[in-house]
Amino acid sequence: MTAEKPGTGQSAIDTRSPQSARVWNYWLGGKDNYPVDQEVGEAFRAFFPGVVDLARDSRAFLGRTVRHLAEDLEIHQFLDIGTGLPTADNTHQIAQRSVPSARVVYVDNDPLVLTHARALLVSTPEGATDYIDADLHDPGTILREAARTLDLGRPVGLTLMQVVGHVAAYREARWIVDRLMAALPSGSCLVLNDSVDTHAANAEATRRYNASGAAPYQLRAPGEIAGFFDGLELLDPGVVPLAEWRPDAATGTPGEVIAVGGVGRKR
Repeated sequence: MTAEKPGTGQSAIDTRSPQSARVWNYWLGGKDNYPVDQEVGEAFRAFFPGVVDLARDSRAFLGRTVRHLAEDLEIHQFLDIGTGLPTADNTHQIAQRSVPSARVVYVDNDPLVLTHARALLVSTPEGATDYIDADLHDPGTILREAARTLDLGRPVGLTLMQVVGHVAAYREARWIVDRLMAALPSGSCLVLNDSVDTHAANAEATRRYNASGAAPYQLRAPGEIAGFFDGLELLDPGVVPLAEWRPDAATGTPGEVIAVGGVGRKR
């Protein structure tokens, strides 16, 4: 849950309502959160302690997938929607470690995220980073602004980590992802993970979270998450629990399925 439901037009940091990027930061052990975020995050964790592992698994999944795109598929441009608060190994750091000239555009609409991103997410001299204050429900604006930094005539890695659950209607979420991928050329990849509705404690904790005043998050069936990759070439091992996507030595031991993700390539 790394992006608020868009459309708020916020220009000031709201410390009265919980914000998903800050709650996620709390679960990751960060300090960029407020008492309201800590209260909601702790209530969620008390009911479902596995959410901390979920946050870490999602971050590790991002690292493995971005490295694969940069090193093996030679994709050197990334559009990261639902940036979240900066922590270790952000998208541009992962990509530029492999390819110093990689270019990354971050998209979020939480003012605290954007303030930290501009201050801390500094590109290599050879590459580039940019930051867009934009609405997930408005892919046209995202694409138009991203084109200032990215060459949309060359393959792009589109990353959506725990973010499409903030779109209430599945049909609209599918439309947003399809619209974004339609604008990207052959060879581009969709990297997406989201939580699923198969874990009872997570489902109840999410219901309580949604009642807290935070931007609601929709758990979906694994088959619905797989549906975001329709029309794409799904890379092995498919849409799987996060710890099972090309695990490395640092990957945690797979447990109950909380979230699934995958990588799909546009032909």
